[in-house]
Amino acid sequence: MCRNIRVLHNFEPPATADEIEAAALQYVRKVSGATRPSAANEEAFDEAVRAVTAATRTLLESLVTKAPSRDREVEAAKAKARAAERYGPRPATA
Repeated sequence: MCRNIRVLHNFEPPATADEIEAAALQYVRKVSGATRPSAANEEAFDEAVRAVTAATRTLLESLVTKAPSRDREVEAAKAKARAAERYGPRPATA
């Protein structure tokens, strides 16, 4: 899976439309191998983003879980801790 695509399920508050579309865009970019499509492929690219966005929204609305909702700030702190352990502490920036 593309590292830039984040988990969207089981958060409180739920994923926003912008988060869902951003994940769909990342997916289509990864699959197509293009950050920006050529003019000839722009319509197909945009349609794919719309379709993946709709499919993702449907999936998220259909999923059920018994686990408690996750907190975005707690998950972000865990990710930072994992990154610090993996890559070392970030140098201070001015």
